[in-house]
Amino acid sequence: MEYHITGKQHNSKNCFVCGLKNTFGIRASFYITHTNELVSVFTPGELHQSYPGRLHGGVATAILDETIGRAINIGKEEFVWGVTVELKTRFKKPLPLNTELKVIGRITKEYGRFFEGTGEIITPDGEVAVLAEGKYLKVPINEIGDFDDEENEWRIVKNDLDPVKINIPFK
Repeated sequence: MEYHITGKQHNSKNCFVCGLKNTFGIRASFYITHTNELVSVFTPGELHQSYPGRLHGGVATAILDETIGRAINIGKEEFVWGVTVELKTRFKKPLPLNTELKVIGRITKEYGRFFEGTGEIITPDGEVAVLAEGKYLKVPINEIGDFDDEENEWRIVKNDLDPVKINIPFK
């Protein structure tokens, strides 16, 4: 499926998933699509390994959690912070290292202070390798912790490599 990109979400400095200056992180980028889903793109390296040549399941779970949790922000005026209440992950096949992977997240239900969503990690050949579904609580950032936009370098970082469309060949 071809996803047309309609926007990009923020990155930060130190977050394990989106932190651009975290040397141990995965430095994921998050793109809003025409289908109101969020596509994340990242390339895991040797630091993210479990078994030789394979992405650690905890890292796979982290990127799914972040992608689903961020999908709530599509179409919102102000950024909504989701705190994970529960997350169920199902692993179908191993994920390689040093290969660009794509994650799709979407909101399936929103009610009061809660929302639910699902997501998948897709291999380059279009196979669904990991599935997740989660429930989140909407919490203002000042109730989560001290967060300063400037100090944390919380901003949309655009570059020439940002795609205008992302093709995911589902099998």
